[in-house]
Amino acid sequence: MEPNIVVKQKDKVKIKKPKDYKVVMYNDDYTTMEFVINILVSVFNKKLMEAEKIMLDVHEKGKGVAGIYSHDIAITKVSTAMGMAKEKGFPFKLTVEEA
Repeated sequence: MEPNIVVKQKDKVKIKKPKDYKVVMYNDDYTTMEFVINILVSVFNKKLMEAEKIMLDVHEKGKGVAGIYSHDIAITKVSTAMGMAKEKGFPFKLTVEEA
């Protein structure tokens, strides 16, 4: 009679953390500072002081980072913000870039 042979197999599953994406806002000559602050507070959930700082970065440096999110959340926030800008007639531009 043969002895019982038990074979144990270990499968290693590596789970990668999803990549982060930054939402970048760009300056233009038409979108108001108040509107940018409103977007940062209402869409990107920034506190007023932080929203003002980001808005000034956009105004003075030409662009600024609104936040860093997973890809789907970044895309959703950009589309929400650009939709609001379109309703107001602003040419506000945001992009999603790998962080």
